[in-house]
Amino acid sequence: MKYSGLIIIFCFLSSLVEAQKPVPFKPRILISSDIGGTDPDDNQSMIHLLMYSDLFDIEGLVSSPSFGNGSKQEILNTIDLYEKDFSKLKKQKHGLLSPEFLRSITKQGRHGSVPYKGFSQSSEGSDWIIQCALRQSDKDLWILIWGGLDDLAQSLHDNPNIQKNIKVFWIGGPNKKWSVNSYAYIAENFPDLWFIESNSSYYGFFSENVPDSLSNNNFYDNYIKEAGYLGKAYKDNRYEGKLKMGDTPSVLYMMDGDPNNPMKESWGGSYIKIKESPRIELHQNLSITDTMTIFSILEFHFKGPIIDFPQDSACLSMTVLAEIGEQKWPGFYLGDGNYTIRYCPKRTETLTYKVTSEIPLFKEQTGIFVVDNKWPGKSRASNYKMGENWYSDRPDPDLFDGIWQGSRTVLKWRSEALLDWAKRWEILSK
Repeated sequence: MKYSGLIIIFCFLSSLVEAQKPVPFKPRILISSDIGGTDPDDNQSMIHLLMYSDLFDIEGLVSSPSFGNGSKQEILNTIDLYEKDFSKLKKQKHGLLSPEFLRSITKQGRHGSVPYKGFSQSSEGSDWIIQCALRQSDKDLWILIWGGLDDLAQSLHDNPNIQKNIKVFWIGGPNKKWSVNSYAYIAENFPDLWFIESNSSYYGFFSENVPDSLSNNNFYDNYIKEAGYLGKAYKDNRYEGKLKMGDTPSVLYMMDGDPNNPMKESWGGSYIKIKESPRIELHQNLSITDTMTIFSILEFHFKGPIIDFPQDSACLSMTVLAEIGEQKWPGFYLGDGNYTIRYCPKRTETLTYKVTSEIPLFKEQTGIFVVDNKWPGKSRASNYKMGENWYSDRPDPDLFDGIWQGSRTVLKWRSEALLDWAKRWEILSK
């Protein structure tokens, strides 16, 4: 009997370890989102964020569409829906932020990606990041980035002193492709920034390796069910209610565990320090025998005619044929007949590319290469050297979910996080 009792106690204590560990303070957060761009998953994540706004001191909602036609109006539209459900929600969740306040901190960031140098002109959004970062507070400002890094890069360029007051959680991966130049600028000039680079761990949040009732296709019908205005809007996009929410792990990270220690487990994943971020200089075209590191910064350098053209001006186009189709990337003139294009591969595959220009005498370039599945890969002299607080996806083979490195650190907690959210949908269903 004594032995059985000890087993019961041990199992109970183990269950407590596995349960949510709420963050012991209310984090200051600012969201930078490409909402309204090419992928409506930011709309889903924004709904989730607003429904949990009582847990945070939200200081900014910045529209930062490095690609696509997003704008702050998309954020305001979601706040309008939240306002219609607000009276129901606040009866049971005290401390939810008011729609009026949320509108007051919604700002427009840069439209489109920055040029090769990694920054351009300040925006309402980049100025707001600086203003929030310089506020007197005994807590750091967490910047959760759901899109490109362009506004963050601009803020750091305009006021480098803010880096000591901020911590960044970035959903990278494809966003790294779209903001490759701003990433390069930050990695080269601000290696001591406190930075979590989640290139693939976040994929665990829309993995299909979950109970059927919580699957991407079934969660809406089982738990949201058109509850409230937010519930109806959740289904009103091309996903038709299918769960994706690739940016939500950044919010979950601030809800659970100890955000100041990325190496511990949390709903938003677990990460390791990386000392280098891969940067590969290429001075000749690639062939099928060449293998490049996933999520690396590939710098293609070409020689061409010397022209009277402003430096850092887009004058080349790289067309890349990937599994998802054909995409184009700008290249830039650096002067003295030197041209360059940065590119970041986001998944394991074989890519072909073609570089063209309307500049007379510029010779068309073509190539093909294979992308491996090991980030950050081997050490190179050309790699960016990172400081003591740059974190990224865990490389352990047993933490891969399919091809996605580290994603099981998020997948492990997905059901618990979704069931917690389901309780908030119940409020709107009554």
